Amino acid sequence: MSVDVLPSPTAAVACCAPLVGRALTAEEAGDLARVLKAIADPARLRLLSLVAAHAGGEACVCDLTEPLGLSQPTVSHHLKVLVDAGLLRREKRGVWAYYALVPGALDAVAAVLSTAAAPAGA
Repeated sequence: MSVDVLPSPTAAVACCAPLVGRALTAEEAGDLARVLKAIADPARLRLLSLVAAHAGGEACVCDLTEPLGLSQPTVSHHLKVLVDAGLLRREKRGVWAYYALVPGALDAVAAVLSTAAAPAGA
């Protein structure tokens, strides 16, 4: 059993939450843009939703192709983009790969985009 986990967007974006707190550095903006680009695709948004709503909060790639109406290689590509962005984690079980949301990853993105004032001392 192998698990692919890359740095989560929590690390990339927590440093700059929320945007109204201070200006982003070039590196922070690049990290955030990479994550936002990953979710700025309708198929990837649907994949995040399908995985999150699946029984047990994880789904096999074999369960995701039919609902999307896309080929398995296309779905696998979109899943790889989401894993590389730190939004999904991948676990290989035999010949199949299972995907689950990285805990807190979407919350971290939402926090960065919040217009709420940063807490004192943040």
